[in-house]
Amino acid sequence: MPPSPSKPKSKARVSAQLGGHRGEALAAWFLRLKLYRIVETRYKTPVGEIDLIAERFGVTVFVEVKARRDAASQAETLEAINQQRIVRAAEYWLSRHPALAATPLRFDVIFLTPRRWPLHIRNAFGG
Repeated sequence: MPPSPSKPKSKARVSAQLGGHRGEALAAWFLRLKLYRIVETRYKTPVGEIDLIAERFGVTVFVEVKARRDAASQAETLEAINQQRIVRAAEYWLSRHPALAATPLRFDVIFLTPRRWPLHIRNAFGG
């Protein structure tokens, strides 16, 4: 059976989606430079999406990537992140990878701002 047709996406939506993909790719390279191994990108679950899942020195890290126009909005954005959605998605991923459930886990956020080095907030919130 062929997939059902979806509504056409607006130019703004397509542009935002492409910008998000670029941001996630940049964040992945940034983490690789810091010796992280990228395990998954854009991992979709029925309960939410995780931008990046990485591993470094035996710690599994779930990373939310946020692109902002200026650094001033980062604190507000950190508070507004739907932590429960990310934690539920991480629990779903861990249910599919039970061997890693016993390893240390962490939730990080990477902020991307034009003309600035990415800001990596380690252990941004608990699970």
